[in-house]
Amino acid sequence: MRPGRRLGTSRRRERCRRPASARALPQSREGRRLSQFVQYLFYGITVGSIYAAVAIGFNLIYCTTGVVNFAQGEFVILGGMTAVTFSRYLPLPVAIAAAVVVVMGCGAGLDMAVFRRLRNPSILRMVVITIGLSIVIREAALHIWDEKARALPYFTGNETTSVQVFGAGVSPQVFWVLGVVFVMVAALHAFLKFTTVGTAMRACASDVQAAMLAGINVANMRTFVFALSAGIGALAGCVISPIAMTQYDGGASLAIKGFAAAVLGGLGNHTAAAAAGILIGLAEGFSGYLLPAAYKDAVAFAILILVLFLRPRGLFGSREVGSQREF
Repeated sequence: MRPGRRLGTSRRRERCRRPASARALPQSREGRRLSQFVQYLFYGITVGSIYAAVAIGFNLIYCTTGVVNFAQGEFVILGGMTAVTFSRYLPLPVAIAAAVVVVMGCGAGLDMAVFRRLRNPSILRMVVITIGLSIVIREAALHIWDEKARALPYFTGNETTSVQVFGAGVSPQVFWVLGVVFVMVAALHAFLKFTTVGTAMRACASDVQAAMLAGINVANMRTFVFALSAGIGALAGCVISPIAMTQYDGGASLAIKGFAAAVLGGLGNHTAAAAAGILIGLAEGFSGYLLPAAYKDAVAFAILILVLFLRPRGLFGSREVGSQREF
């Protein structure tokens, strides 16, 4: 995986750990180019997968509640940090599962404590509230875990373990990230299409009044969606933690990039949002060929601005954003 800044953190401290074996490149010019290309490719797909998970969380909450939750990135950070703490006392799989459950509880608690109490808030008010919640969560994380960056142990091997792909050393953890996010997207798609709860979520997204007349408890469904969205973010934070590390202040950057992916894919289409997240990750990764590392974070912002100007409904959207929300 290509070395880069730690996912979602400030420039002073952002450095992804690079396996030592990844530095062993072929001697020929063509081999070096191919190896470098593969490392950029895997780096882009890996960080793009995390942006995809954040974008899916945005979509779930937006479709069901109409809220654009800019605190979504904080769930990724909370998941990683909580899992690191639990891993000191529990086996790694149990620690990750416990962290996901805790963060899901935080997501449900936010809805019950804040969003349920609001009555017909404006979009601007909701944006300000979610940004404020993001700041509160970030400061709470600072007081609980301090400024130190933390990481879970590698799921397979260690930081020097690598798999050779066209001469480039790729950490096995990269394949864990890709596999977990792929399974997450597929499972969510099946859940929404083939389960009773998923059908109820789609009904709430399509027409709240009709869902209420059909006997669906819309308030509880919204709370469940907040919990589900938080759990998705937390799981993503756990799988990326070994290779990108986790720090208290990484949520804001993740939220912006996840939002850019959600807009690029079209709000309401979680599969397209996942694809858009990977596209943004690839653009960010390959920008290293052309731009200094300091400009890498600007790629997502540039894509977001271009999409909002040229195609507000998203590249994969079939209607203007906001005219109808559906999964």
